[in-house]
Amino acid sequence: MTAKQTEPVTVISLRELNLGTSEPQPRESKTFTVEEAVETIGFGRFHVALFLIMGSTGVAEAMEIMLIAVVSPVIRCEWQLENWQVALVTTILFISFLWGAYFSLLTSFSPSYIWFVFLRTMVGCGVSGHSQGLIIKTEFLPTKYRGYMLPLSQVFWLAGSLLIIGLASVVVPTIGWRWLIRIASIPGIILIMAFKFIPESARFNVSTGNTPAALATLERIAKMNRSVMPEGKLVEPILEKRGRFADLLDAKYLRTTLQIWVIWLGISFAYYGVILASAELLERDLVCGSRSESEVAVTVGALEESQSPCYCHMFAPSDYRTMIISTVGEIALNPLNILGINFLGRRLSLSITMGCTALFFLLLNICTSSAGLIGFLFMLRALVAANFNTIYIYTAEVYPTMMRALGMGTSGSLCRIGAMVAPFISQVLMSASFLGALCLFSSVCVVCAISAFTLPIETKGRALQVSDVGI
Repeated sequence: MTAKQTEPVTVISLRELNLGTSEPQPRESKTFTVEEAVETIGFGRFHVALFLIMGSTGVAEAMEIMLIAVVSPVIRCEWQLENWQVALVTTILFISFLWGAYFSLLTSFSPSYIWFVFLRTMVGCGVSGHSQGLIIKTEFLPTKYRGYMLPLSQVFWLAGSLLIIGLASVVVPTIGWRWLIRIASIPGIILIMAFKFIPESARFNVSTGNTPAALATLERIAKMNRSVMPEGKLVEPILEKRGRFADLLDAKYLRTTLQIWVIWLGISFAYYGVILASAELLERDLVCGSRSESEVAVTVGALEESQSPCYCHMFAPSDYRTMIISTVGEIALNPLNILGINFLGRRLSLSITMGCTALFFLLLNICTSSAGLIGFLFMLRALVAANFNTIYIYTAEVYPTMMRALGMGTSGSLCRIGAMVAPFISQVLMSASFLGALCLFSSVCVVCAISAFTLPIETKGRALQVSDVGI
């Protein structure tokens, strides 16, 4: 009786034991994405090396841009150039930005104005990749560091600007502007050799199916940073299509793209306008419509070698000091810019700095002392640099991986268009109507401020998107 009562219990217990042990559940393998790997690896020595190399492109580009500002008075006199011809030198440089470094060296051997314009055109071919360097830096940075580290890239641009102004103050009066151009070409040549240490974007590799290459890049970064990779297998959705120009104008991105283009064009127009206007103000003393006594107009019937109007006011040591002080302004607002980007957000921060830029353009029309002019130029350089910092970060963050380079590339093209127009306003219209030029710059900045404030997406604290899902 007792056996009969216990037997069923025993059978049931054995069955339960069999069910619990005979069919073990398979374990799910761990996976991770590139974004998760970047966050796990963290910030370290790789990022420092990346910033030094890619940031140096800013040094090279700044030297080439500021070179035009410091050389313009010299070539104006040497080749007896009109205002539009001086402006054309800068414009043609930015036209070539739309498509290397040895052409900068060749410029120093220019026998005439035509050769100078042609060779400066070719210079732009080598420095147009600066924006792509920012994409690489953005993609390898952990989210919490992007808002802090990317604005610091402005230090490299500042270094290049100060370096070329300092060199110009010493080289131009002694051994001539041609040697200045030869020296300015050196950073670009060195960068050609340094670029081989820069890896391909891991996000790009994995999104196109080249997972082993992406994994190798991430492991290399982890090793350099003395960090560890996340456990599991690298997985990312493979993009079935590559980014196309039509994707930027898709309904999901149309408004964002058009407003970004307006902002890029306006910021570039204002930035290069300030740089060129600073040199023009110092060379011609155009403030309040006055003319400097050192401006020499050569009339018809003068010496044979001076057949056309030529303003031969060379930069004095005090002019170089003014340019250096105003250029330092590009880093002055960096701490506030970083705080604004990270606490106010990209959109509001950009709209505030653009609005202030419009105000300070108008303040340039106030008759003031030399110290007052330096102060206004200092603030303008600080504000336009902050504008560039913010829009660079926003554009790199707002588009998914498959469209990021395309978005930056098209925005950069609009940037160059703004830069092409700026010389004719700063170096031609400003001579005819100083207030008219300032009002034009200010109006463009107001439009950009409104566009920034009404951007549909805020990217503060937002992880970089791989695909357009959820945008």
